[in-house]
Amino acid sequence: MSQAEQLARAAKEAFDAAQLLENGSQERINALRLVRETLAAAKADILHANSLDMEAARDLVAQGKLSSSLVKRLDLQSSPTKFDEMLQGVQDVANLPDPAGQTTYASRLDDGLDLYRVTCPIGVLLVIFEARPEVIVNITSLAIKSGNAAILKGGKESLHTQNIMTRLIQAALRQTAIPPAYIQTVATRQEIADLLNQDRYIDLVIPRGSGELVRSIQSSTKIPVMGHADGICCAYLDAQADITKAARVIVDSKISYPAACNALETLVLHQDTLAVLWPAVAKALLEVGVTLHCDPASLSAITDLTSQYTNLVVPAEDADYDMEFLSLDLAVIVVPDMLSAISHINEHSSKHTNTIITENEIHAKQFCRAIDAAGVFVNASTRFADGFRYGFGTEVGISTGKTHARGPVGLEGLMIYKYVLQSRDGQGHVTAEFGGKNGKQYLHQKLPLAGGIL
Repeated sequence: MSQAEQLARAAKEAFDAAQLLENGSQERINALRLVRETLAAAKADILHANSLDMEAARDLVAQGKLSSSLVKRLDLQSSPTKFDEMLQGVQDVANLPDPAGQTTYASRLDDGLDLYRVTCPIGVLLVIFEARPEVIVNITSLAIKSGNAAILKGGKESLHTQNIMTRLIQAALRQTAIPPAYIQTVATRQEIADLLNQDRYIDLVIPRGSGELVRSIQSSTKIPVMGHADGICCAYLDAQADITKAARVIVDSKISYPAACNALETLVLHQDTLAVLWPAVAKALLEVGVTLHCDPASLSAITDLTSQYTNLVVPAEDADYDMEFLSLDLAVIVVPDMLSAISHINEHSSKHTNTIITENEIHAKQFCRAIDAAGVFVNASTRFADGFRYGFGTEVGISTGKTHARGPVGLEGLMIYKYVLQSRDGQGHVTAEFGGKNGKQYLHQKLPLAGGIL
């Protein structure tokens, strides 16, 4: 048995063991409390490990081997509250209702024969991500709370932080009835390549990272893959937009965290915005250092600004409208009407999150109906596309797929369901009794969801 198979099998055995816990919900809450307390007690050690990763990452950036956007995601001290917010996320997840064992459908097929659809965890998750070591804690929290086991692989640039967090999380689990193999991490690409073959034990792969990473994983495994390849988010500036609101929403969408997958990458302008609305929005973007990649129409409308911000206004190339910049760059294009805007967004966005800025309620409703994306917003920053902001506690990733889960994937997205059929007849039920001229007919009577079997 290979090392990858041993690891995957251990995760599956840990998952199976956890399903048998009589008071599993309370045990998972207790585990999350211990994880949070253990991490909090070791804050200094974790930050020291993270500083070692940061030092190595800066050297790689200087050598041109690592992007600066990845380094920004790596730093656990990029803000004074980042570490504490990470720990608060564990508590927030612990406080959420238990998603497992919920009856979502109930029907009586015959007297004494009831059918239930009941939520349950997916099984073993393989989660692959780049940088952002707090993702280890986020996913650990969601996995434990939802009842899923998880194998995590962070980027090599976060190895020191990943290693110490893994040791601490498993130490916390050893104080519970949940096996420590419930949460495991791996460090190398080869280990991932081997794990992607373990479809017997691993139930779902969730990649978080570049489009190249996601596409590579999708083509390398028979295990179902949930995630998104790119974060090309678009905003449509309608002719009937409020000028102050437009600048506020578009600037936040672009600059609050340019390296995030929910940051704005393309601005689509109605042609009637060129005289007043667009110049005002363009000035607001230029004042905060955004480089505008403009098509001819949008470029000619801000000639007064180009002389002042010479280096921040450049002609757009066709490839810019399919680009996830992850930087202070924004592609801009002018369209004749909203239908053209919708067409452009559906063709060029990555179906992640798109927003319209308008005061026209009819336009807003049409946009929400017609845009094909996991998130469609009205007069709101694309940066709201986030599990924490949605109230999910945190997220394991964002899915742009159209099956099972879509958008920020929190606890509900890590659940599946099973159908439970229970006979309360003294002799049991058999299908031979139904159908035909003299057979029984199915009742198919809806039952209240409360009081299910599990």
